[in-house]
Amino acid sequence: MTDSLIDRARSALDAAHVPYSEYRVGAALRTVDGSVFVGCNIENANYSNSLHAEEVAVAEAVKTGHTEFDRLAVTSAARDGVTPCGMCRQTLSEFANEDLEIVCDLGDETATYTLGELLPNTISEETLDAASQQGADQ
Repeated sequence: MTDSLIDRARSALDAAHVPYSEYRVGAALRTVDGSVFVGCNIENANYSNSLHAEEVAVAEAVKTGHTEFDRLAVTSAARDGVTPCGMCRQTLSEFANEDLEIVCDLGDETATYTLGELLPNTISEETLDAASQQGADQ
């Protein structure tokens, strides 16, 4: 039996716009109140303007006032255990602590990580405040 959040992420794959890589990614993000927001990747010919599935899910949640997350599922059409990239990890850290559970789809099984495992020592408001203070002290 598959995880229901993985099922939601898989449901987003059909909406992916991937004319260049043909690599479909879906994400399902659960908020602390149990709401779920899905996203898919949306490519652009220059690639740098492409949107990642995790970013789209975060944007969907934030635009409706949800800013606290506890679980994310990520899948690809290849069921290859894809994890969020570094940019998406940093975006997630803006709204979730290091305990955010990230479930990655391997087809018949999953791999589970925490955000802290995937992105230790993240850049945070505290990091920026400390750097600013250090600069002011010099």
